[in-house]
Amino acid sequence: MIRETRVLPALAAGPAEVPFVILGWSETIAHDTTWNEHSHPFHELLWNERGASTAVVGARVWTVTPALGLWMPAGTLHSGSAIAGTWCRANFFGFGTTTSIFPTPVGVEITPLLRLLLERLADTELSSGSRAVTEAMVLDVLTPSSRELLLHMPTSDLLRPIADALRDDPGDPRTLADWASILGVSARTITRAFNAETGTSFARWIAAVRAQHAVALLTQGWEVDVVAEEVGYRSASAFGAAFRRTTGLTPGAFRAR
Repeated sequence: MIRETRVLPALAAGPAEVPFVILGWSETIAHDTTWNEHSHPFHELLWNERGASTAVVGARVWTVTPALGLWMPAGTLHSGSAIAGTWCRANFFGFGTTTSIFPTPVGVEITPLLRLLLERLADTELSSGSRAVTEAMVLDVLTPSSRELLLHMPTSDLLRPIADALRDDPGDPRTLADWASILGVSARTITRAFNAETGTSFARWIAAVRAQHAVALLTQGWEVDVVAEEVGYRSASAFGAAFRRTTGLTPGAFRAR
């Protein structure tokens, strides 16, 4: 399988020459692709027209989809990846002409209105007056969202075996007690470590891993019941309930159209 690595520079936030206040980018990824750790002098809104991709800042991993995008402030070091067939979209916001909607990376709901406005900006024949009005409307409706597909990855030697196992197989059925036995520590030790490193419990972290993997499959058109089994749930209803608790949305919100 061909994998492409793209190397981009790490640039500090600052003025950069762009033709518009908001500049769009769109590409259907031909091969599985990884972007090195880099940063832009401008703010960036990452979203997808089709499929799911990931963006990584330190130990935080976001899943970017057609429904949930990610705001990346200028100068923020980040890396990313996308599988072949993903239709990636991004909009770049001039550092000197716009203010970041949040000081750190944050989720953004790609609402139907926001999508229409961003698509209108892609019209190369749009007049300067219409472009200015549309850009102003984008900046008016673009707001941080409490909904985001965010996973804090543990980094300690104690928790790394768990993280590696779940990354390879999100349906791994081993429980907290199982892992305590395997690692030779108490369940309480693992629980404390998860809370300290990820800010959440073992169970909620597992649910977040499974939700991120499920989203990637749903955006590829997988059926909900098949996804449920793939990520370790005994029924589609149990999967749906856990998915809604984690994401605030139903699995259907991410199904490929």
